[in-house]
Amino acid sequence: MSRSNRTITAAVAALLLATACNSASDSGSSKGEDGGSVRGVTEDSIKVGGIVSMTTASGYSKKDTDLGAKARFDRAYAEGGVHGRKIDYLGAEDDGQDPGKNLAAARKLVQRDKVFAISPMSSVTFSGADFLQKQKVPTFGWGTVPPFCGPTYMYGFGGCMVPMPGGTITQSWPEGLKKVMGGSRGRSVAILANDNDAGTFAIRTYKQSFAAAGYKVTYAKPTVPATSVPSDWSAYTKEILRSDGGKAPDAVVSVMQTPYNIGLFTAVKRAGFKGVITDPTDYDPGLLAKSATRKALDGVHILLSFQPFEQDTADMRRFKADIRKAAGEEVPLNMHMMTGYMSADLFLAIAEKAGRDLTVESFQKAADGYSDSGTMVGDRRLPDGRKESFGCGALVQLKGGKYTVSSPFECYEPIPFK
Repeated sequence: MSRSNRTITAAVAALLLATACNSASDSGSSKGEDGGSVRGVTEDSIKVGGIVSMTTASGYSKKDTDLGAKARFDRAYAEGGVHGRKIDYLGAEDDGQDPGKNLAAARKLVQRDKVFAISPMSSVTFSGADFLQKQKVPTFGWGTVPPFCGPTYMYGFGGCMVPMPGGTITQSWPEGLKKVMGGSRGRSVAILANDNDAGTFAIRTYKQSFAAAGYKVTYAKPTVPATSVPSDWSAYTKEILRSDGGKAPDAVVSVMQTPYNIGLFTAVKRAGFKGVITDPTDYDPGLLAKSATRKALDGVHILLSFQPFEQDTADMRRFKADIRKAAGEEVPLNMHMMTGYMSADLFLAIAEKAGRDLTVESFQKAADGYSDSGTMVGDRRLPDGRKESFGCGALVQLKGGKYTVSSPFECYEPIPFK
């Protein structure tokens, strides 16, 4: 966590400590082996809540993460729950992608609502992580931010996507692009990210990742303001499109959210760039409703860490049916739904293994050594997932208003993170 985030977090924590309701009743909780109550667990239910950036200053929203989690928990209920207990899903708190609100949401869910776990947690601002770790709250989300890499109570549904030294880096992005570009030999890439903690870690990670795959990295900077989308991209495009010895790289790699990508991709196309454009964000049929957005994202290859919706498997058909049932109608699918769904899925799998006597301790014991295979995110392994991703991914390309698979879902050997 950056010094600025720590300062914000400390200030908010001081305020909340003075006002939070820390004496809520434990009535309705079950008893653990020692006779004590278990937060959020009763004889017939397990209470779970989420934290999601549903609103942001840039207009980007992850609200469908909540729908994805609800869809998976609804199916668990229909199948009889977890050892006879239903999942009492409270829905997701909106943190507005704000550090103070993220911490406040975590405190509310634990201290007032008394949840057993938080699933999903989906925000680039995860200032509540230290609090949740200290309170021993199992927390599930997409491991694209550092707090999901290392802490014992944090679980990335695809493992740790932003590893720390001693961990590994998945090679699904650069290896997938080899299929698109006909290999990496003699190929150059420029990587751009936001000026925040997530962007800094992303640059550090993908600079190593693409170089290890044989690409020449000509540009790698986290310089785009994270608080607002630039109205003028010329300073960035000028640097990027001259980064390979005065000429454009073969690929432009963006590690930013959709509003930024629309601006950047539009700018580089107007500047005459004809190479490959790729990002890990814009897999969302809802984006295709506006012609300007379709034009900006046309041709872009998008990294997925899960099976593409276009892939016809039994798991994918079940996912689509669950989402349709939870939404009450046919809705366009997006990656946020998958984030919520797979966060809930991993929580349910570990809770099932923990057995009827569910406590934080029995849950953690079940998590240690947990593994399964063939899921929509590949083969899941714990505790390995605290240090490395599960190593699987695919690329889809938006072309003519439709997504097509440009590199099939596959698992790759990771590399050490330095």
